[in-house]
Amino acid sequence: MSNGQVVPETRGVTVQLLATVDLGPEIEGMAGRQLRMRMVTIEPGGVFGPIHDHKDRPGTVYILQGTITDHRNGVATDYGPGVGWPEDRNTTHWLENRGTLPAVEISVDIVRQA
Repeated sequence: MSNGQVVPETRGVTVQLLATVDLGPEIEGMAGRQLRMRMVTIEPGGVFGPIHDHKDRPGTVYILQGTITDHRNGVATDYGPGVGWPEDRNTTHWLENRGTLPAVEISVDIVRQA
């Protein structure tokens, strides 16, 4: 990161896979990819790290409860319930919950099938 901040490892995070759609039969050129929806819970003091990018894995986030702090480019931005942030090829970030309640997000992205 540009500000020299040490990014903690993931802790206090639970990820639940909610649904997937195989995109190959749906959209020409999307063979081997899937649309994925997950529910991510970050406990108070929890971190979704380390710093990671979204090259080849675009997505978007909706916050159901709590506040999630998104760290990117040396800037910390808080997102509360409602629309969160886009995750495109230029996104390099990590997340944390600085609040006192669990933060819950719905994350939808396109990934390569395992």
